[in-house]
Amino acid sequence: MRALWHIKEGVVNDILNQLQEPKPAYNTVSTVVRVLEKKGYIGHRIYGKTYVYFPKIGQKEYARNQIKGLLSSHFSNSMKSMVSFFTREEKIELQELEEIRKLIEEEIQKQKKPGK
Repeated sequence: MRALWHIKEGVVNDILNQLQEPKPAYNTVSTVVRVLEKKGYIGHRIYGKTYVYFPKIGQKEYARNQIKGLLSSHFSNSMKSMVSFFTREEKIELQELEEIRKLIEEEIQKQKKPGK
């Protein structure tokens, strides 16, 4: 998806050219493109026999969908379980934990405001 967001649209070879070494096989990229299209993340236009692919969703929506899938498949839709896992299993620096806490505290205050 990142490669396609970067080039805006292109054929499978254009996408492949955006990937870092070691590059996957053409058929692998072609298969991933078809899977992403089936999921509704990308679309295509046909010019003769050539398929030109383009993203149908932005990075933020894609990330949201991926996180929802992760939350559902690995954490029983429990945000608390997911956050707990990452704070314990990943070595997060104290400064980053404090920044996360600040973001959470800001969201708590926002949700506590009347009219929410």
